[in-house]
Amino acid sequence: MKFATHIRRRWRRFCDDRQAVVLAEMAMAMPVVIVLALGGFEIARFTLVQQKLDRLSVTVADMVAQAETMSAGQLDQIFAATGPILAPFTMSSDGVVIVSSVSATGGTGARVAWQRSGGGTLVESSPIGAASQPATLPAGFVVRDGENAIIAETYYDFVPMFIPDLVPPRRLYHRAMFRPRFGALTALN
Repeated sequence: MKFATHIRRRWRRFCDDRQAVVLAEMAMAMPVVIVLALGGFEIARFTLVQQKLDRLSVTVADMVAQAETMSAGQLDQIFAATGPILAPFTMSSDGVVIVSSVSATGGTGARVAWQRSGGGTLVESSPIGAASQPATLPAGFVVRDGENAIIAETYYDFVPMFIPDLVPPRRLYHRAMFRPRFGALTALN
């Protein structure tokens, strides 16, 4: 009888104790909270790198288009400026910037006058085309006879830090197009 009373009292105390409920709820909720926090971090990181790559393409194309003439050395200096623009992300082996000058002369259609890449060591070819080859321009963008365009393309391999299933690794691509302001820029000096 004393044993039964003891068991009943222990059982009642166990049922009245709410600390165990809080621990159980915390144990069930914590994985969800962690996944949400890390997922939010990855999505914010992905959005930030997309914005920075877009800004990088626009900045490089704009800087080249502002020049009267362009040399390989000047282009290398512009490529050197890509690091601070993309910070805290690094181009190094994860990215590359490709700058192309597209012009049309003599009614032959748009051709890639010259093309250079830099800012990183990622190996990628431009969908615009190769130097001295016909240019494949985006829909709605036309380079008429006697015109010239500067196209900057940025490639970057994004790899998530924590949750690769939420935002899988992928190659990002951004492009910006400008018409030269002061010179034709059909040749690299």
